[in-house]
Amino acid sequence: QVQLVESGGGSVQAGGSLRLSCAASGYTYSTICMGWFRQAPGKEREGVAAIYTGGGSTYYADSVKGRFTISQDNAKNTVYLQMNSLKPEDTAMYYCAAAAYGGSWSAIEKYGYWGQGTQVAVSS
Repeated sequence: QVQLVESGGGSVQAGGSLRLSCAASGYTYSTICMGWFRQAPGKEREGVAAIYTGGGSTYYADSVKGRFTISQDNAKNTVYLQMNSLKPEDTAMYYCAAAAYGGSWSAIEKYGYWGQGTQVAVSS
């Protein structure tokens, strides 16, 4: 089992920044990919970014490229999502997820472990 705890959400004005953290515990050695997803009210959950923990390869949704950065601190078993130039359309619940298998980084079914989420609200 892998436990994931997100933090760092909050309310910010458009153009502002937030940094989300995801602390992993348990059998973290079994995971090969960590992802951030988000879900806005009335919308489907979508992939935001992912990082492969072994080689450090990163992937981003087109909507956040150039604004968001995913990174990891292996010593702390923590993954971060730095979000800059935030827009109102970034408002959503953000979830951290861990996967033990390969495949498309944005495929929700790939991820077997999920955190409880942290809310991000961006006002115009």
